Amino acid sequence: MGKRNKVITYGTYDLLHQGHVNLLRRAKELGDYLIVGVTSDSFDLERGKLNVRNNVLERVEAVRRTGYADEIIIEDYVGQKIDDIQRYDVDIFAIGSDWEGKFDYLNEFCKVVYLPRTEGISSTMLRSESQPVHRLGIIGTGRIAQRFVPESRFVSGVELTAVLNPCLEEARAFADRNGIAASHASFESFVGDVDVVYISSPHLTHYEYAKRALCAGKHVLCEIPMVLSKAEAEELYALAEAKGLVLLEASKTAFCPAFNHLVALVKSGVIGEVVDVRASLSKLVSGRLRELDTMQAGGCMTELSPLPLLAIVKLLGKEYSSLGFYSKMESGVDVFTKGIINYPHAVSTITLGLGVKTEGNLVVSGTKGYVYVPAPWWKTDFFEVRYEDQNRNRKYFYAYEGEGLRYELQEFISMIVSGRTSSHRLRRSESILIAEIIEKYLEKESLTLI
Repeated sequence: MGKRNKVITYGTYDLLHQGHVNLLRRAKELGDYLIVGVTSDSFDLERGKLNVRNNVLERVEAVRRTGYADEIIIEDYVGQKIDDIQRYDVDIFAIGSDWEGKFDYLNEFCKVVYLPRTEGISSTMLRSESQPVHRLGIIGTGRIAQRFVPESRFVSGVELTAVLNPCLEEARAFADRNGIAASHASFESFVGDVDVVYISSPHLTHYEYAKRALCAGKHVLCEIPMVLSKAEAEELYALAEAKGLVLLEASKTAFCPAFNHLVALVKSGVIGEVVDVRASLSKLVSGRLRELDTMQAGGCMTELSPLPLLAIVKLLGKEYSSLGFYSKMESGVDVFTKGIINYPHAVSTITLGLGVKTEGNLVVSGTKGYVYVPAPWWKTDFFEVRYEDQNRNRKYFYAYEGEGLRYELQEFISMIVSGRTSSHRLRRSESILIAEIIEKYLEKESLTLI
């Protein structure tokens, strides 16, 4: 009996449609045996595919039901295609013609065939048809808002339609630069143009804008820090709950793939009992910037602490026993702050700098090993679990796409679509606790000047 002619193809196969079926049929016709690689959920996220509806088991089952696949495998990492082609002794690699030329490098290992795609249908189109498009409005036109605009275009189910700035000229300039249809100086006119709101205005305006938007029946995604007091955070979350709306603090690190995997690994016990968490974040700034303006709640704690505090709260929990802060002040603004947060069985520190530079890493120490995340840990694509026996060390790599803001927006829209009002990636209670710690600092509780 002669050798079977093996064909391999890959895809996400989300919301399986006739176009997928046609491609699988054409791939099958190229040989005697068809292997279909279905991308894993984690691999999709790592590649920036944030809108996949069906999980990997559902997608595998959908491919199986077509009857064309002789074997189904899971694609889980970059470079796997070469490994699979050699492992399975593949003769032909087949893929849709929209990838024309992108996989020519595989000709070294097998024949590459680009198959015609079915016009007029795609998973993206089906998602768009089945999911209403939410009109998104941005409040604020600063640096973070400018970065948010291109990130929003990677998330389906949302369209940026309006921008608000009390200075109409600035609103219009921002809208013109970014192709946004409507610009407003009035909240009343702005809120009528949108379904959901993203708040990226100065810190001290967050509470009022969030409350007004929630009262107007709008879902709210608010930049960090959402508010600067426990009472304000509790009030806003209670209001959102009462109205059945989503209120999410836009802490991008909380929603990025690497950080979520890190938290899951640590909680699984791979480094034993956690006894120490050290998180640092600094950037040198000067001049008349918001970060150094007392009138805009400038300073290390208000500007930088939400992300290091996020790491501590996620890894050690909410039941801390004591706080201590040490700050270097200039013109009423803390340009360096070190915070010590003690727990009954652990200790944690945050090191922050606006006028002092420090290594921006994250170290989580346990009784069996430790996790090291190099700078900038808050948008990492890599971390390492290390042990006394270095042979056991393991490195983990994950994609961090763009500015990372797409991850928080995707979670926000997903919550709205699914009817979830809380996210396990950043729970309301965790957001409230971070606001509480910042408030205690601002009230100068346990603060020592250096």
